[in-house]
Amino acid sequence: MKVLAIGDLVGEGSVVKLRKELENIQIAEEIDFTVVNGENSAQGMGMTTKIFNDLCKMKVDVITMGNHTWGKKDIFSFIDSPRIIRPANYSKGIPGKGYTIIEKEGKKIAVINLIGRTDMGVLSDNPFTCIDDILKNIHADFIIVDFHAEATAEKLAMSYYLDGRVNVLFGTHTHVQTADEQVLPKGTGYITDIGMTGPINSVIGMDVEASLKRFVTSLPEKYRLAEGEQMLNGAVFEIDDITKRTKRVYRISV
Repeated sequence: MKVLAIGDLVGEGSVVKLRKELENIQIAEEIDFTVVNGENSAQGMGMTTKIFNDLCKMKVDVITMGNHTWGKKDIFSFIDSPRIIRPANYSKGIPGKGYTIIEKEGKKIAVINLIGRTDMGVLSDNPFTCIDDILKNIHADFIIVDFHAEATAEKLAMSYYLDGRVNVLFGTHTHVQTADEQVLPKGTGYITDIGMTGPINSVIGMDVEASLKRFVTSLPEKYRLAEGEQMLNGAVFEIDDITKRTKRVYRISV
């Protein structure tokens, strides 16, 4: 099986870019299952109903979220759809779910969303103990994890913690694609961050001048979405159907 993970959509232009490129990538790479992180897709924060419907019309199997899950009020109208998940280690009792199981071509594929606790500015439960509880209760042929986290060390620690227990673990949130794609010793495919889909000439998707003002002056300049040509980042994970070990991980950049 081949899994395609697309990095954080940033702004409405990223949705247009995804619509233009996705099917070509899926055909060229012979993709069986696609996961897209959409937490920044609406003006750089959250997701609207329109964008959710647009992604559902594309060949996107599961949409994952992150620290901006609640950035748009629209989210409450579709957060219970089986096509979208939010971090599982958010506080108990909130809307939505932290994982979903999709049956496709006779296989059950579980997708789990977690959020990190280092420098994230979000109150959340321990992602390590949270996923222990989830893995005790799910039965699936393949398990995919999107770990939405800031710290490289936290993501790497999670990769070794889950090595051999899940098939795929990829990081999101930093919007910069890392060059450490690998297959871990027990067969889990891993990359620290799959990057972003959004404006090329930007500071992780935001307008350069506004970002510079924040860093140079320390004044609370409001971030605004950058414009212009878009890029698409992600990664492909090739999993052996028999052994369930990931055979190969490689990056996608368009």
